[in-house]
Amino acid sequence: MLNSRQRSYLKSLASKLEPAFQVGKGGVTPEQAEGISKYLTAHELVKVKVLDNSLYTADEAARELASLTGAEIVIVIGSKAVLYRRNPEKPVISQNL
Repeated sequence: MLNSRQRSYLKSLASKLEPAFQVGKGGVTPEQAEGISKYLTAHELVKVKVLDNSLYTADEAARELASLTGAEIVIVIGSKAVLYRRNPEKPVISQNL
């Protein structure tokens, strides 16, 4: 569970990121969740955009992706969500969280 200081630090890192994945009208698929999981293993932080034609809200998509990938939701703003999952073997983001 992230505390407010950790969440704030991750939000500052995520502000510079472009969305790496999109959730469209097909919703969250197992293949998409697997791709996001691999991305999180490499980068630890991912920004996801939920398109207007999606049946999901950004919050719903973030919750489902977090449960499928074992990640934590950092923030959901508008149509974008940021997820974080620490890589225990090779951490990318400083553990000073």
